[in-house]
Amino acid sequence: MKQLALLGILLLTACVTINIYFPAAAAEKAADEIIKDIQDIAPEKIAPKPKAALTDWQIAAYHLLEQAMDTLVPAAHADGADLSIDSADVRQIRAAMETRFTALQPNYAAGYIGIQADGFLVIRNIAAIPLQNRNLITKLVAAENADRQKLYQAIANANGHPEWSGQIKTTFASRWASNAQPGWWYQTSNGIWKQR
Repeated sequence: MKQLALLGILLLTACVTINIYFPAAAAEKAADEIIKDIQDIAPEKIAPKPKAALTDWQIAAYHLLEQAMDTLVPAAHADGADLSIDSADVRQIRAAMETRFTALQPNYAAGYIGIQADGFLVIRNIAAIPLQNRNLITKLVAAENADRQKLYQAIANANGHPEWSGQIKTTFASRWASNAQPGWWYQTSNGIWKQR
């Protein structure tokens, strides 16, 4: 009888599975914060903001400690999970996107570009764009889309879960449309174009 109880205890301890759940609510909050920050072009925004942030090595050390704690105490990865959006790569990509936004904004407003259902930009009607601007707008859209993809991977990497890139992309896709400004075009999940 003791042997069966001991065997049962051994089996229970041997079958411990650690699940790391994608923090969807935190991802939506992070997406909204980043998008609103990129689209805020107020004059005080142009000057670099002083940051009282941790250095990259401190963030990396924190993530290592967090991963060690998650391994020892799996329940620590509960509903209150957070998503880090502060790393050197994320800051660099965001800065490029903020700078580019001032050139993209009039093209959103004119209806030349729109936000696809997958969150990437598309030129909606190239014939409507003045000929001398087509090449520039095409390059802006391509650069923005490349940076969006890099941003999703950088956020996943900053959180120690590169496999989250696809989930972060999906979260951002819906948030780009939700944060579209009045007059901008966006595509719904069923492919219909609407104007905010």
